[in-house]
This record gives sequence, structure tokens and C-alpha cells, in this order.
Amino acid sequence: MSNTDSALGRLEALFDNGEFTQLDAYAKSADGEVEVVAGFGSVNGTAVYAFSQDKSISDGAFTVAQCAKIKKVYDLALKTGCPVVGIYDSNGVKLTEGFEVLNAYGELIKASSAMSGVCPQISLVAGSCLGSAALIANMADIVVAVKDADFYVTVPSELTALQSANEGTVDILAEDVASAINCVRDAVALLPSNNLDCAPIFDFSEKVSALGADSTAEDIVSAIADEGSLLELKSEYANNAITALASVMGSSVGIVAFNGTALCPSCIYKAEALVKLCDAYSLPIITVVNADGVIREKENQLLTALTKLTTAYAGATCPKISVITGNAVGSAYITLAGRGANADYVISWDSAVISPLEADSAVAFLYNDRLAQGEDRAALEAEYKETIASPFTAAACGAVDSICAPQDTRKSVISALDMLSGKRENTLPRKHSVK
Repeated sequence: MSNTDSALGRLEALFDNGEFTQLDAYAKSADGEVEVVAGFGSVNGTAVYAFSQDKSISDGAFTVAQCAKIKKVYDLALKTGCPVVGIYDSNGVKLTEGFEVLNAYGELIKASSAMSGVCPQISLVAGSCLGSAALIANMADIVVAVKDADFYVTVPSELTALQSANEGTVDILAEDVASAINCVRDAVALLPSNNLDCAPIFDFSEKVSALGADSTAEDIVSAIADEGSLLELKSEYANNAITALASVMGSSVGIVAFNGTALCPSCIYKAEALVKLCDAYSLPIITVVNADGVIREKENQLLTALTKLTTAYAGATCPKISVITGNAVGSAYITLAGRGANADYVISWDSAVISPLEADSAVAFLYNDRLAQGEDRAALEAEYKETIASPFTAAACGAVDSICAPQDTRKSVISALDMLSGKRENTLPRKHSVK
């Protein structure tokens, strides 16, 4: 049996040097051993509480005793301001305990909800995670799942972990338990211990950027982030956007990047999730803007998604830096780079296009007479981009703070992060926004 096949072995693989203090090691249920191992230790130097369901005991079935043991993990983590890692592998609930275990489920949901946005929660779906257990696991900030895991609410189901990743439910899909644990360790390292803690600090080596005007979103994100620090989230979902945790100059940040196509509901939901995660733990958000407006379909779904993303950006009090690398058109500009709703600091490439309308539509409105006189539409579009839609025009009216060449992107971002490192922003007292 490999080290990661048992509940105890999985916790040993998670914690540094395999060392941790067990919690309630001698706890018993009505039928014998409790179906979960819990403990406290360090993960990449961060103090962490964790639990791992033990499938060798009653198939890891959720019982009142197991729920009580996990609840203690949440209580201690909340008192001490530490992250919680939950490793799920259970065939469901113990039916003989009836409504008592359903009530115990409710206690776990309440505990997870109380911790949301206070201390990071990471779920690792190592095997089966079904029904209400899937709901509890999915309440975590980051969900990691093994490719052959079962993770769904309705039982039975043909849904695979790969499908869940493709639809954005799973944040990181791993080949096996060992690689999934490594992903969890990376995520713990990049997140603060709690919402009052500072961003983690790492060693880093300086890098030379080779970006050009035709660089892809992947190239730009890699150039901004420190070498080897990038942890992409929801990589299987909405591939017209990238969301990732990383470090820049040794300090943790979140990065959202768009690849130049029109915004769709899926990529908007993907971006919203990272913005909320970063804002909860005061991590700076770097938004790489290259979006040709919004798609012309799914109108109601698009409006709902765009409203949520705009609200998330506007309400976020963490440092917010936007880098316009291509098109910033219409609603995409307002939401992702607009000074009114979003960014504390806006950087633009010298080749960017910033416009309230797509160039062809703007030419039709502004240069209708010249078009009627036979002037070439392509030439007029180029003129529009070089004048009215130029980043220099936007900078002249204060919509852009600085303009840089592509190869200077990382240096400009570092300067902006340094300037905003002491940001403090208070908001009016309220429970939460409605939308």
C-alpha cells in the first residue's frame, strides 16, 4: 500500500516531514473507531488543521462522531486563525443514524460558512464525495480533485471529476492523490493564514521579460509572475481567461488574464471567483485586459455574470492593478480597467486600443460622411485606433496612469504593487452587497 492510500498516510504526505499532532485520536463512535483522522501541523511552514476520511472504517461513512471530530477541527482553526484542509473519501452517510447525522451535517455546513473569508479552506476529493458531503467540500475556497474521483450531489450520477473541472466546479484536477496533495501544499503556501495576516513572502530570482505586442495571455502571465510560482485555478474551464495565484517579487498576488476574445458568462464567472478569493485575504489583483467587448448571445446570463463581476471588482478593497495589453472595449473596459469601478492603477501597452465601441462600429458613427465619400474603411479604423482609441488619448484624460512597452510590463507591475502596498480602504458598514 502506498503512503497516500490511507487516511493517515495522506496526512503524513500533507504535513511537513510527515509530522503532525493528532486530534481526538482515541475518539469512538457507537460502532467503534471514528471514520476520520484529524490533526494539526505545518504545511510549507504554515500552521494548518486538516482531516482525512478513513475509507478502511465503514467505507468512511459520515457519522455523528465523525462530524463532531471534523467540527472540532473547524472550531480550533477559527479560534487560532489557521487554514483547514479536508481530504474527502467516503461512500456517504451512515443511514442507521438517520436525522441525527443530517443535523450533524448542518453543523459542518454552518462551521464552514462561518470560516469562509476568515481562514482559507481547501478541499481535496481523493475518492468518493457524494450528496451533502459534496456540498460541504464545495464550500471550500479551493477544490482539488483526483481525476478518477466521484464528486457530485445527486446519487447515482455519471458525472466525472473531469466534467466537474470542465464546468468550473473543480479548481485543480490532479492525476493521483500524491500530485493532488502537492497542489494543496502549493495553495496553502500562496494564501495567508487568515484575513488579518499579511501576504506570504517567498525567495525569488529576477527575470528578463521577452514580451512583444503579439504575446499571448499565457506569455504575459508567465512574464509577470515569479519563476515557478504560478498555480492556475480552473484551468479546464473557460479557456478564454486565465486565473491564477502566484508571487511577484516574492509576494503573493492573484492574476486574471483575458486572451483577446469577447467576454462570455463562463470566463466572467471564473474571474469573479478569483477576485472574491483575493479580496477576502487582501491579496493584490492584477488584471491583464485584452477583451473585445462581450459576446452577442446569452444576453440575460451575460448580464447577470457581468453584474456580479463588476460588483466584485468595485467592492474589492485590496490593491487592484489593470494592465491593458490589447483591446479594452465598452463594458469590458468599464468592468476590468475602468477607474470608476475597478482599478487603483491602470497600465497600458503603447499598442493597446481603448474604446467605448468596437472600431468598426465607432467608424460607422464618427466617420459616416467620410465613408460615404469613398474613403477606405480599414484606413479609417486604423486612424481611429491611433487617435481617439489610443492609450495616449486615454492617459491625457486620466483614464490610464502609465504607458509602457510590452517588455517593461513586469517592471511596471512591480512599481505599481510597491506603490499600493500600504493601501487602506474603508467601506460603509453593511452585511454584504445584494448583487
